[in-house]
Amino acid sequence: MIKLKNRVLRLLIGLGLFSVLLFGESALARTGSLAFQENASDMMLNSLQGQPKHSFLRKLYTRVLFMPVWMHESSFSPSAKELFIQIQNDGTLNKNGQLHRDSFLLEEEAQNIYENGGTLAEKINLEFKISQLYKAYTDYTYFGSINWGAFQARISNLIVNGVSTEWVLHRPDADPIGMVENAALGQSLTKQLQAAMPRAYHYKVLQKELKKYMMIRETGGWETVFLSRKLKPGKRMKGVDALRERLLVTGDYIPCEESQEDLVYDACLQKAVKHFQARNGLKTDGVVGPGTLRILNISVDERITTIRLNLDRLKWLNERQEKRHVIINIPDFQLYFEEDGALIQTMRVITGTPKHPTPIFSDMVEHIVLNPHWNVPKSIIQKEMIPKLLRNPNAMSRQRIEVYTGWGRDAEKVNPASIDWSQYRYSKHMPYRFAQTPGTHNALGKVKFLFPNKFSVYMHDTPTKHLFKKDKRAFSHGCIRLQKPRELLQTFTTFNSHINFEKAQKTLKGKKKKYFNLTEKVPVDVIYLTAWVDYDGKLQFRNDVYGYDEMQLKSFRKW
Repeated sequence: MIKLKNRVLRLLIGLGLFSVLLFGESALARTGSLAFQENASDMMLNSLQGQPKHSFLRKLYTRVLFMPVWMHESSFSPSAKELFIQIQNDGTLNKNGQLHRDSFLLEEEAQNIYENGGTLAEKINLEFKISQLYKAYTDYTYFGSINWGAFQARISNLIVNGVSTEWVLHRPDADPIGMVENAALGQSLTKQLQAAMPRAYHYKVLQKELKKYMMIRETGGWETVFLSRKLKPGKRMKGVDALRERLLVTGDYIPCEESQEDLVYDACLQKAVKHFQARNGLKTDGVVGPGTLRILNISVDERITTIRLNLDRLKWLNERQEKRHVIINIPDFQLYFEEDGALIQTMRVITGTPKHPTPIFSDMVEHIVLNPHWNVPKSIIQKEMIPKLLRNPNAMSRQRIEVYTGWGRDAEKVNPASIDWSQYRYSKHMPYRFAQTPGTHNALGKVKFLFPNKFSVYMHDTPTKHLFKKDKRAFSHGCIRLQKPRELLQTFTTFNSHINFEKAQKTLKGKKKKYFNLTEKVPVDVIYLTAWVDYDGKLQFRNDVYGYDEMQLKSFRKW
């Protein structure tokens, strides 16, 4: 034992890893006899010397002192058994996929090696194979199938073509190598794998929905619904029976005693159609027109792919630990305000157009402004304002936009007609500030919620309130317009005692600007989910408004 400890210590000194000397005699003994341990370590060290320093195998076995983790002297380890069981029982995996298949093949190979007195070389070769299986499974489970590098390259291509956007990532906290290190010290690998699963955004419930849809596929999926024309309540039509069966499969249709379940579009089936429409972001009028029919006939395979894609997006979102949390889901055009994980407020929002998409990012709501000015962004000045001024020098007065010589407080107001705007149409430098005066006409409305960020995106009121009646609400230049800004202001005042809501209401009746720094800031996450489980436990789907599903699926890894 002293000889082995000295050899390990020399190895640690050579690698500069003094802090990793954690294992002691009991952990060393678990792998088998000292001769097996020494010979296995020597073989592994020699085999991995040619591997890059940052390769998974090199990093893993450096952490565990080049001791075998999965293949012990007389049997494969408890951790190997746990890994095989975990993969084989994972209901989200494709049962015909390589990852699921390899777990059985490697387990069988290990059994054959021990039954037939396999050589050390065979055991070490399989040790490395099982480690690669472990890496593949943890990549699938914690990091997902989206090729974020390829997606970011496609985003960059959009920027080159004039569509400015970004998707900010938050790398998952899972530490697969650390889990193996803990398993080598005797901890349960299964418990560690389960504890590292994402928890936010109803991740586990969405996983259950994935398994449900996979089961639907195994039992035949659903048939295509054919209707000769728009189906309205009370009408009789061929295809109503197929519609009923289609909605029964996904749990939208619940049989009613009063229903004859014939070709009449009765109240029971209407209720199911409205339930389906609500889950898919459609107008809940109970009418089965072309839009509803198209969504009904999306295949189960497509739905499974969409669920998988969004599960992988959830893995890269910012898991918040704070008491309160604001979430804006772009494809849903909806804001959600959570407190202790429960929904306390929701409202419709308007987000950026596909040409001016709202970026996906995280920040913190820090300030609230009443009766704000709107300082027009440079891009809008050059693309929209200057062309108007070139046609009509007084164009800004109609929108009550004033022009100033700069951005400082001492900047002077100037007459737009006195300036040659053609020189600034494509200029990198814009010395003038365009500011819309406060009031109901202001593009920001009467209230603005600031979370300072490089995108100059924030939440605000709007004078174009009629747009909230629309189901698809991608109309802004990137900022988030709120359906109920005063109600959101009131919510913030409940935990920021220095803001008096009644006094704020009086301020909003005038035009005087009022600025508040929040003592209790709130995390805000702008996300992009086209499939998720809502606060009532219902699976929701939405249209891919920016085309990100399509872009990410072009390089989506299959397991």
